Order: sequence, then C-alpha cells, then structure tokens
Amino acid sequence: MLVQQSGRKADADSPDRPPSGGPDRRPRAGPILAFLAALMLADVSLTALALALAYQLRFRAALLPYLEFHAWSEYAVLLAVECVVFPTVFLARGLYHFHRNISRLDELQRVFTGLAIGTVVVWAASAFVARDFSYSRAMMALNFAMAVLLIWLGRIALHFAFSLLLRRGAAEERVLIVGTGEMASAITEKIRQAPGWGYRVVGLVAPDGVPAAEGLAGLPLLGSAVDVEHVIRDYAITEVIIAEPALSHQDIVAIVDRCDRQRVSIKVFPDVFQIISSGVTISDLNGLPLLSMRDASLRGINRTIKRAVDVAISGIVLVVLSPVMLGIALLIKLTDPEGPVFYAQERVGLDGKIFTVLKFRSMRVDAESETGPVWARRGDPRATPLGRFLRRFSLDELPQFINVLLGDMSIVGPRPERPHFVEQFRHRIPRYWERHREKAGLTGWAQVNGLRGNTSIEERTAYDLWYVENWSLWLDFKIMLRTVVAIFRDSHG
Repeated sequence: MLVQQSGRKADADSPDRPPSGGPDRRPRAGPILAFLAALMLADVSLTALALALAYQLRFRAALLPYLEFHAWSEYAVLLAVECVVFPTVFLARGLYHFHRNISRLDELQRVFTGLAIGTVVVWAASAFVARDFSYSRAMMALNFAMAVLLIWLGRIALHFAFSLLLRRGAAEERVLIVGTGEMASAITEKIRQAPGWGYRVVGLVAPDGVPAAEGLAGLPLLGSAVDVEHVIRDYAITEVIIAEPALSHQDIVAIVDRCDRQRVSIKVFPDVFQIISSGVTISDLNGLPLLSMRDASLRGINRTIKRAVDVAISGIVLVVLSPVMLGIALLIKLTDPEGPVFYAQERVGLDGKIFTVLKFRSMRVDAESETGPVWARRGDPRATPLGRFLRRFSLDELPQFINVLLGDMSIVGPRPERPHFVEQFRHRIPRYWERHREKAGLTGWAQVNGLRGNTSIEERTAYDLWYVENWSLWLDFKIMLRTVVAIFRDSHG
C-alpha cells in the first residue's frame, strides 16, 4: 500500500530522510576508490603469481619435457613488462570502471580479452627488450592460462567481499523511482532481491496524470513528478529511475530536465519491447547524427561458425551420452511398454519451416486426447513417474541433439513452439515472427533468465528478439554454461 505524504514533502521524522541535507549527495567515494585500488593491486600480484606458477609447472615440476632449462631470473624482464602492460590494457578496456553488478561469466570474458591483448603487447615488448633471449612458448601458454584463472578468481573474490560492504551501506545509492505501476513494482523487487548491489529505494513519485496504484508495500509516495527536484534535494537522492512506460516523450524530457538540475544519475526504463528489441544505435554522416537500425542476426561466416559449433558439440554429446540415452529408452519401454520411446512433435523453426522435434516420451500416451495442445507445466499430472524424473534433469530433451546434428535446430536459439500456438502469437504479439529469423534452439536467452514453460510469451519473445539481434559466439557459450548451472540448481531445488 502506498503511503501518501501530505504536501510535496514527507514528514520530517520519516526514517528515509537523511539526518542533514546539503548539496553533496553522491555515494562516498572512499570505499569505491579503495575497491578499485585493491582490484588493481590484486591484478598485479596475481599476474606475478601466475608467472611464478607457470615457471614451476614448466621447469621445476617438468610438466612438459624441455630442451633447455631457463633460470627464473631470465623471466624478470617479462614479469616487469607484464605488471605494467596488463593493468594498462585493463584500464584502457574499462576493467577498472566501478560496476555494482556484473556476472561472473562476463567478468571472465573481460579478463580473457584483456589478457589476450596484453599478452600480444608483452610478447612484442619483451622481444624488443630482450632480443638475445627466446621465451619458452609452453611457458607463455601456461602463464596465460594461469593469469586468466587467477585474475578472474581474484576479481570474483573482491567483488564478493565488496558486495558485503555494500549490504551494510557503504557507497549506498539512494534511489527514487518515478512511477507507481507494475514496472515500478518490478524494479523495486529486483533491487530488494540484490542487496549486494548497494541500492536503496527511498520512495516513489507519481507521474503527472498517472493515478497512484497500490501494491508497493513499505515505499512512501513522496509527491508527484513536479516535486521531483525538491524530493531529490530533501531526501539526498543519488539516482532516479523513470519506470512508467505510459509517459510521453515530452513528459520524460520534462522529468529529466528537473532531475538534471540536481546532478543525479538518471535511468529510463521504457516499454519492454523498446528496451530489449529496438536495436537502435547512433552513427554520424560527416558530423550529422543518424539513428542506425542494427541488424546483428547471423549471416555469412558467423552462421558457418555457429553451425560448426553445433555439429561439434552435438556429435560429442551423442557419442558420450549414448549409453545414458540407451538406458533411458529401456526404462521407458519397461515402465510403459504400450507406448513409444520417443515423442515426435511438429514445431516451427527457421523462416516458419515445420520440422519434427524428438524427445523422450515423458507423458501418458493419451495425454492430450481430451485437452488438445497445451503447454507443459511444473507438476504436470499428465507426466509418468519416470517422465517427471526425466523432466527434472532435462533428460527428456537429449534426443533433440539429433535435431541439432541434422540441422533442424541449433544448440542455442529461440525455443520452438507448436504451429497451433505460433498461429495465435503471431497475430497478437508485435514482432513475434521475427524470432524465426534464426534456427530454434535447445536452450535460449529467455530460458536461462527464468522464462520457461507456461510463462509470459510477451517477455519470452522480447528476450528472443534481443538474442537474435545481439548474437555472438561468446553469448552462445555463456547461455550454454548458464543452462548447465540452471539444470543442476533446479534438480536440487
């Protein structure tokens, strides 16, 4: 329930009001600067440790045979160059910018890319400085691998430690949300679920002409949009999030103008389709700004690379897990001898082409005889006892690697739907058909973000479109890894 405050200001005894006002409302810079300094110091220290471990493995432990022994002192120049070059490259690539929330996989990619660039620079610099000495290639490969692993783990540990400080109020961001509807509620809930980010929602302001809604328990309504400048000053707000998709562009500009006078960070959360699937970037034509409608779907060499990865991984999985699949087939036949082992179903794939998807049968033979086509759901009563076990560990999906090998599907992509549902959705949901510009996938961006089964098709479509327009090979590997983690987490949940 929203608590309406009288006038433009809340009561002076409100617990969300800071004890004293003043122009300096930014989060204390000390903890952030200390964290960034610790991050750089850890990177340098772990760079040295990686080289030392690589040397021990190469020459002391004799992990690989070598023709010539190198003394540790001969790598002193290399160590000095690395301790200068790696932090410099990291700084240039933004690895010392403060992020309150970054995924472990994204941090791994950033570290890997930074070290790859830094290693090339180090090789070139070392060859120039020490012309009469040739470094061991095996040693350099081990050094790179150890540096990626140690620096990544060090950064994860530091981020975790700093998140504990953020939970206790260090460098707190005091957030004001403009909006009182479902979007404001969703943002508030996301912030509450992540106390380690250091955000604190102080309250809400209602956009002009938008009625206040109920449902945001514990958050005071501090006024309307015309009062936002005073609210920012009186409650020491450091960040404003505009979370009302119904606002016009003129209304948003007016709110931003009021906020800008107080020098706070401003974020706008527009309609889900605008933010996830617009694909608009800014370019210029001899100084004239233009909006570029990006089309980053798979084409040319990227499509060939993705297909090669699909064939390689699906082939390996089918060979390695063939005994498991044979055992599942035998169990299905033993527990329900009247039905088939596989469940073949028509799905809509690339460019609307119909193909037959394969799954291990997890439901009764007559499961849809009375209901017709319906979505599967958690605790589905139509599932057999063995089928519930297979679904829990996603083992019923294993035969779809055959679809991937045949080229009907990809490992990562929008999940394919049945023609019955596609016909409904394409007329009801904007841009729904565009998700069929790429092959359907075993897993996808929507699925690893919790949108599986009987969930909002609008949200799933938005995530699928974002994937189609922002594809990269790294994004595919990231989704694969998150899928494996999700399967293990859900199976033990």
